[in-house]
Amino acid sequence: MNVVCMGETLIDFVCTDQNTSMADSTHFIKKSGGAPANVAACIAKLGGSSLFAGAVGHDPFGDSLINELTQYGVKTEFIKRSLKPTTMAFISLMADGERDFVFNRGADSDFDLTQTQINQLLDNAILHLGAATALLGDTLYQTYLKTAQTAKHNQQLISFDPNYRVDLWPNRLAEFIEKSLEFIKLADMVKVSEEELELLTGQSDLAKGCDQLHELGVKIITVTIGAKGCYLSTVAQKSIIPAYQITPIDTTGAGDAFIGALLFQLAQQPTSDYQTLSEYVLFANKVSGLVCEHYGPMTGLNDYQTIIKTTRALKQ
Repeated sequence: MNVVCMGETLIDFVCTDQNTSMADSTHFIKKSGGAPANVAACIAKLGGSSLFAGAVGHDPFGDSLINELTQYGVKTEFIKRSLKPTTMAFISLMADGERDFVFNRGADSDFDLTQTQINQLLDNAILHLGAATALLGDTLYQTYLKTAQTAKHNQQLISFDPNYRVDLWPNRLAEFIEKSLEFIKLADMVKVSEEELELLTGQSDLAKGCDQLHELGVKIITVTIGAKGCYLSTVAQKSIIPAYQITPIDTTGAGDAFIGALLFQLAQQPTSDYQTLSEYVLFANKVSGLVCEHYGPMTGLNDYQTIIKTTRALKQ
């Protein structure tokens, strides 16, 4: 089954002066990024079928993004070109690999599809919506909503990741919550961080927060909890799936690699069995952890056999 990943692809300029604020950063390296593009690259690298749908500029950065996605094996026929410059993000890193973002938004906001194109896009597909910029409005948001509503009508699996970035929502937190919940109500599976779960539900308790989202119709919830791993929740069962021991360099794209690895497995063998889902999440934790040992969200991606052969201690 194909996994369609819709949203932004962009250029990440990652500061290599670790533990330095953005204001004091000097040295940057160019990396391909964008949450849904990262997910698509992960799925294709693992050996699955993925397609990225979004917009880039008519510029060398747009060329670079399309070329790299193609090299990973991602289908790119639904990438459109905009007269706006390709979207960029500048990222500075702390000693623990955590990040500070500055966005320069451009072409991704212009993505648009007709209903006929949406129907073609969703043929025999899982839909993943990675929402870092998509909820901000513009044409991309309208396309996002039409596509999600069509997939829901078709009873296709919908995955949603709100990808909250504080720099994108200054004084607009209520709007972010409202729009995220709009898509959560359409989704079968939701991936959030601890911070996002509390923002969306007002609950600091993981179980209570997840139950609140389950009441909206979500069947599977994964809450990434950093070095502890992932909290996996269904209506019937909940538990922490442990992480793998890593030495983080850059956590950019870790969550995207996680959801990519999870969707890769669900596309191969759909399931609602909790034990099987736990095994899927354990594998996804490994994929995500290995990404954190490299600069850039795509650099540390590996093929399926390499991941399987990699042995690390579980972090209890």
